[in-house]
Amino acid sequence: MSGCGTARRTGFVCRAMAAGIALAAASGSAYPAGDAGRGQAKTESCAACHGTPQRPPLAGMPTLAGQVAPFLELQLIMMREGLREVPQMAELMKGLTDADISDIAAYYARQTPPKISAKRDPARYGRGAVLAKAMICDNCHGEDFRGQKHLPRLAGQREDYLVASLKSYRANKRTGIDTSMNELMYRVPDSDIEALAHFLAHQ
Repeated sequence: MSGCGTARRTGFVCRAMAAGIALAAASGSAYPAGDAGRGQAKTESCAACHGTPQRPPLAGMPTLAGQVAPFLELQLIMMREGLREVPQMAELMKGLTDADISDIAAYYARQTPPKISAKRDPARYGRGAVLAKAMICDNCHGEDFRGQKHLPRLAGQREDYLVASLKSYRANKRTGIDTSMNELMYRVPDSDIEALAHFLAHQ
């Protein structure tokens, strides 16, 4: 089951894969790395929803602080090119260059992830730990779930955002650069999704 011609791969996924390949090629070439200093000045509008070091993100919005830079770059490129539809981001992405995106990603990647203030639920946390192991989440996202390369950091992410994202993968309304998450989440019940999100949010 490989290649863009299989029934499981849509044109969307193939174009997303192409974006990922382009980003990987750029990262390994003379393409300049993002500048966190320049990126800070370009994230003023981002802070309204995604928060600041002093203020958490709005409900349902992802925490970007400490996120993996290549993952952020890829997602922003996909949004800009219309490969990932996020209505709230559409207007903000207009006119952003590749260099702008790299700067923004570099800025957020250097931020310290916020500390979790919500109380841990032992039962949900325990169930989530079992699920994370069974689903081998650490195989892609790292042993401590900090992410790597184009794969996102899950540790410390907002719980409500994780729940919404996992349900979107299950409903096939969101696709990464492949269909692995959609297949993994297929038929996973709400209770398990909520437990998994709780576990990851409290890492």
